[in-house]
Amino acid sequence: MEELEQGLLMQPWAWLQLAENSLLAKAYITKQGYALLISDLQQVWYEQVDTSVINQRAKELNKRLSASPEAFLCHLDNLLRPLLKDNAPHSEATFSCDHEAEALILRVRSELSGLPFYWNFHCILARPSLVSQHLIRPLMGMSLALQCQVKELATLLRMKDLEIQDYQESGATLSRDRLKTEPFEENSFLEQFMVEKLPEVCSLSDGRPFVLNLQSLYMAVTKQEFQMGQKHQNIGDPQTSSSAFLKGIESQLPNQPEQPVSSAPDFSAPQKEPTALYRDLSCQSSRGRSQGGSSVNLAWSQLLRMDLEHSFQASP
Repeated sequence: MEELEQGLLMQPWAWLQLAENSLLAKAYITKQGYALLISDLQQVWYEQVDTSVINQRAKELNKRLSASPEAFLCHLDNLLRPLLKDNAPHSEATFSCDHEAEALILRVRSELSGLPFYWNFHCILARPSLVSQHLIRPLMGMSLALQCQVKELATLLRMKDLEIQDYQESGATLSRDRLKTEPFEENSFLEQFMVEKLPEVCSLSDGRPFVLNLQSLYMAVTKQEFQMGQKHQNIGDPQTSSSAFLKGIESQLPNQPEQPVSSAPDFSAPQKEPTALYRDLSCQSSRGRSQGGSSVNLAWSQLLRMDLEHSFQASP
């Protein structure tokens, strides 16, 4: 069952609106079983089952249907895929959820081979280590990554201000007054952000902005966490096994065709291909890391100069 746990970690979160219930959910389904994680931002519920549980529950809920556990798993995958990908249930399926004591029951009704099909996901409260693995640690990693990104952007803005100053001292004038800006002051910017933007940002409401805007970063952080965990294990060749597993998972993530149920369902929105300029800068950035960062600064300096030359014209 380790494959299910690892596969679930690599999945993005989806936002669901089921009647009055707003939920975050992620799932991973293979021929051996499934793992499902659901949260209402107050609690987190979890279910992980193998084929024996699938077989027993199918007999209890669908007495008129006779099929292998793999067939039921395939059907569940087909039902969950559109729900978690686009928040649009399968055209022939209805979903609802109920709270029972410390459990959450996600109920599904659809058809299979022309007969009614019923399924109940029995999710219990997730253990603390699971909450840490899927939420606390990734969110901490994302926060640090975003903070680092802000610092890098602030550095670039200061570089741009210096370049603007150099243009001005050389006699260049701004061709369009509306493009004029004041020199960037990081402390003033942060103070203004805290007053004007922070209240809006902190209104998490139902978690939908987190799902819509931050899943690429979430998956990048969980992938890094997984790789670091594998490197610290002393079983076999961790790098080889980690690489093979991630390759299988990533084959199901954005920009990939749908695959059989034996692999992870594709729940995330397609990503845009990087532009030629972005690819060029990325290559220079990679080289710059091994050369003390000089190539990175040069690449950004070239980009900023191209931008500024469109805004300034030399005085006669």
